Amino acid sequence: MTSLADLVFFLDRELRITEIPDYPGALNGLQLANDGEVPRIVCAVDASLPVIEAAAAGGPGLLIVHHGMFWQGVQPVTGPFYRKIKTAMNAGLAVYSAHLPLDIHPVWGNNILLAKSIGLIDPQPFIEWKGMHSGLRGGWRGTRAELAKTLGDAVGGRVHVCPGGPENISSIGLITGGAGSEVAKAASAGVDTFISGEGPHWSHPLALELGVNLLLGGHYATETFGVRALAAALAEKHDMPWSFIDQPSGL
Repeated sequence: MTSLADLVFFLDRELRITEIPDYPGALNGLQLANDGEVPRIVCAVDASLPVIEAAAAGGPGLLIVHHGMFWQGVQPVTGPFYRKIKTAMNAGLAVYSAHLPLDIHPVWGNNILLAKSIGLIDPQPFIEWKGMHSGLRGGWRGTRAELAKTLGDAVGGRVHVCPGGPENISSIGLITGGAGSEVAKAASAGVDTFISGEGPHWSHPLALELGVNLLLGGHYATETFGVRALAAALAEKHDMPWSFIDQPSGL
């Protein structure tokens, strides 16, 4: 049994929760406490009601998510939001959220783990946002079709391909999640291929105009890496069980 306070202290420090900027709805860090003891770790991408119900079925623990409970901002504690909080509290389930701090972490981050899974060569910081770099860039050797297959294998699903750039790829920029709208910044950075999870409709024709390959592997699918790696590391450090709740959105 490990104390919630010790786990939160470790996570806040290692993920640099107070240092890394984020969107207001992220509310990174501990979002819901329990009575103070954590016998197990559960992780998921989203703190949705089905996820919390599944996590709560196992009793007390700590649920680590990438997208927390407050993305919609201030709201009445009614309906599904009430049920979500009540279910977690009744089960003794604490909830901890890490969005951009987990995306960019050099060991457990979604970016670095996806980069490694596709064989990105010499990953370096890519695209600045609010004083930090939100992605990675590096070399790659192979064809567009080979990259699409490699990415599909990594995320376990279909990859949307906009063939705006060269067939033979030499450089890739990568930002997991919903960063497809950054295709213009990716092109100006000099990469011939940009990988993200999802993007708006106009990102496809823009990629064609800019001469950049755009590969989208799914917002959810590109962001399962971080929570799993973090939960596994935390469980090993404290000798406790962990599990991943898979609730894909298809987006």
